Amino acid sequence: MPMFADSRAPAEADRSMGTTYAEQAEGPHVKRFPYIRWTIIGLFVAAMVINYLTRSILGVAAPAIMAEQHISSAQYSWITGAFQFGIMFQPVAGYLLDLFGLKFGFSLFVAIWSLITLGHGFANGWLGFAGLRGALGLVEGSAQPAGMKVVAEWFPARERGVAGGIYQIGASFGAVFAPPLVAWAVFHHSWRAAFFVAGGLGLLWVLAWLFWYAPPARHRSLSTDERNLIVGGQEASLAKHRRRPPLGELLRRRNLWAIAAARFLADPVWGMLSLWMPLYLVQARHFDLTQIALFAWLPFLAADLGCLFGPAVVAFLQRRGVNLIDARRGAFTLGAVLMTGMMFVGSVNSPVAAVALLCLGGFAHQTLSVTVITLCSDLFPQDQVATATGVSGTAANLGVLLFTLTLGSLVDQVGYQPFFILLGLLDLAGAALLWTLVRKPA
Repeated sequence: MPMFADSRAPAEADRSMGTTYAEQAEGPHVKRFPYIRWTIIGLFVAAMVINYLTRSILGVAAPAIMAEQHISSAQYSWITGAFQFGIMFQPVAGYLLDLFGLKFGFSLFVAIWSLITLGHGFANGWLGFAGLRGALGLVEGSAQPAGMKVVAEWFPARERGVAGGIYQIGASFGAVFAPPLVAWAVFHHSWRAAFFVAGGLGLLWVLAWLFWYAPPARHRSLSTDERNLIVGGQEASLAKHRRRPPLGELLRRRNLWAIAAARFLADPVWGMLSLWMPLYLVQARHFDLTQIALFAWLPFLAADLGCLFGPAVVAFLQRRGVNLIDARRGAFTLGAVLMTGMMFVGSVNSPVAAVALLCLGGFAHQTLSVTVITLCSDLFPQDQVATATGVSGTAANLGVLLFTLTLGSLVDQVGYQPFFILLGLLDLAGAALLWTLVRKPA
């Protein structure tokens, strides 16, 4: 039995998804697993877990690393800033993914970031860490564009919010796993062992991706029914395929810059949680490593719930007749209102209350973050979505870079509370920009 349909089949069978499918030759008695798209997003969740695990290890291990390597707060801000500078090249990663595809393009990115993560285990001195973090940012910036490209290619419009929320859970789970991994490494080996474990996991994931992933047009296990569901549920105007992503056309889009501005204002919260929260808990709340391992993952668990809450709000609004784009803006606005709780993190007396407010911040951030990122798949064609996500990701990481450098230079003088107040207000401005600048498709 041939694996693929006869190559002489008419091209008009489906130009948007490719020309042939394995199930055209499978025969009526053969049944295939009907949810291949969910296995694809599940495998991608694992990549996001590893991506954010490798990012978060440094923040959790920072007290031990800074003490051993004699690194100051200002030098640590340059280490974290190097990562944010590197990840600002997300548009390049997104463009390459749009150009070469997800199977081999994303495999290469993950393999490189895994090797760089292993290199962290041999680093010494703040300059060595800064160089490695900059290189890590260059390749890890591929994750968000790749995720949104998976969502755009594999899911009908009505499922994109849920699929985007699910893969964003990987980001939070990666940060959830970092504190216990670092605690285990410090207690049984050293902080360096945590980087070795994370790097090895990434290399194993590459093998699984190469084995299972293929675009919908060529996946060996995709059924006719699921293929029709994917194709029939996508907007015809977004299912375009051109030889090269039209970068100049994309950069002139007003919607792109509205999304980028909202993400610029939103992502400093994630920088605070993943890069500075362990230091805050040690310096201001006097937590030890055991307490960090017990409590520092809770805001990221709350963020996982936010990944699901954002799409649920969108679905709730759509069921009541709200347009998809307006529903996304409504969910973002709700998250921005919840984010105002961050203003009180530094002023409450109880460490338990402070952690609870940080959990609220993680929940609110992912509620609005997954919503605004998914807007790219609603507003841009499939051959532009990874590049558009990369451009908006550059703005997001520029926000984190400026925030972390400012915090690192001033925190010893003014403390953390002014920064928590700022974080509580920025997303309200982002919501206003989305409501005033984003134009709905005709």
